[in-house]
Amino acid sequence: MPVRLCLSLLLLTSAASAADRPNILFIVCDDLNTHVSSSGYEHIHTPTFDELAASGTTFTRAFCQYPVCGPSRASFLSGLYPESTGILDNTSDIRQTRPDTITMPQFFKEHGYWTAKVGKVFHNSRTNPGELAWSNNQPRYVNDELPVVTAARLKFEQQHGSIDLPQNRRRWRTVMKDTLAPLNAQTPPGHGRSGLQDEQHKDGKNARQVLRWLQNKDYGDRPFFITLGIQKPHVPYLAPDKYFDMYPPEKIPFFRNRSDLWDSLPKDAAVKRYESFGFELGVENPSRRREFMQAYHACITFIDAQIGLVTQELKQQGLWDNTIIILTSDHGYHLGDHFLWGKVTLFDIGAKVPFLVRAPGVTTPGSHSEAMVELVDVFPTLADLADLPAPAHLQGVSLKPQLLDPASVDSRDYAYSVVTRGQKMGYAIRSQHWRFGSWPSGEELYDLKADPHERHNLAAVPDHQQRLIELRAALKERQQMARGQR
Repeated sequence: MPVRLCLSLLLLTSAASAADRPNILFIVCDDLNTHVSSSGYEHIHTPTFDELAASGTTFTRAFCQYPVCGPSRASFLSGLYPESTGILDNTSDIRQTRPDTITMPQFFKEHGYWTAKVGKVFHNSRTNPGELAWSNNQPRYVNDELPVVTAARLKFEQQHGSIDLPQNRRRWRTVMKDTLAPLNAQTPPGHGRSGLQDEQHKDGKNARQVLRWLQNKDYGDRPFFITLGIQKPHVPYLAPDKYFDMYPPEKIPFFRNRSDLWDSLPKDAAVKRYESFGFELGVENPSRRREFMQAYHACITFIDAQIGLVTQELKQQGLWDNTIIILTSDHGYHLGDHFLWGKVTLFDIGAKVPFLVRAPGVTTPGSHSEAMVELVDVFPTLADLADLPAPAHLQGVSLKPQLLDPASVDSRDYAYSVVTRGQKMGYAIRSQHWRFGSWPSGEELYDLKADPHERHNLAAVPDHQQRLIELRAALKERQQMARGQR
């Protein structure tokens, strides 16, 4: 048979096999902790999360590998631990630290998938691989002009003329900064009612872009790999007014911290972001805490509604039964837990993420798994579910065995997370029962069954010294594996 004919038949066979593969929708939220109903948090309204949980598998012990956006995303998009990616901050690029490493979207594109992203997927546009990974590399959307800005602009233009006039630009920037300060600032984090409709927010636009791809069938005759990057509930906590109405502050419950909590904890385990929120370490401020929690919860219910538009469109287009969906977050988030706010900690609330998988024909509807899951498992799991050979460099494991048998917890003994403190690092491993943290300034040990909120550090308790020895050895093994050492 002529070589050209053989090649043509090979390409036709490859195209045919690609067309038979399942579609993939990967949804990753930004700064979302486990305050969703599918994770057992009862004080929130997230019907889309519930629907996906009811039709798939909920992993109740899923953890990021680094509780900051850039390192976490570089990790799960490459299937490598942060110590192997070399990405330990929000500015480094894996293409410089590990040239030629194939990321997840590039892998699926090379295997015949139509790949598209919208919203925040890679941490920023500079680290996004562009056409190498994406068939459609949608630029990031921005929110429409907020009504408070519109009012300020009209008032300004009545007095000074158009804001586009060269002589007005600097003055208008000052006015706009002052106008947006209560809503858009980083310190203290902006929060409040946006005055916009869902579709005017960037996440509303992100979801509706996915709708257009599905409705227009931009993927053609190929299976699609669509990544929907949801920006909320990242600060500023802005959402349409109706979502704030759902959470009256006085009805928001929370666990109160002991004032002496930090007396027994390594100082490195904390970050001072709480100061930016207007709090003091060791001092509760219930009304201010509820104010921020209301805004954070409003953002969560808002994004749940946007994700719901996409899942409904999959059904409308007849794609629901042939589309794998993974819904998760890049890391967890403190809302006053341990008196802390924001990210960059190794407490469970800082590293634990919602993790839902719906794989038609594989997952058991409404099932739960207590397997120890890491975000580095996303890449090998999707490759396995698509019946594709996973790249050799991957350090995660496929969760398909746990999807087929949710009672199985054999994925790994420990989940592993790290974070930097200056030039040094903190490390944590978690088992079904224990969490061990190692810092330059000390250690942490929590009995997660008796103390799930990690309020009692047992590292100095004499009865647990042998356990500490065992966990130190286990941590050393995980460190070696994460660094690519076998």
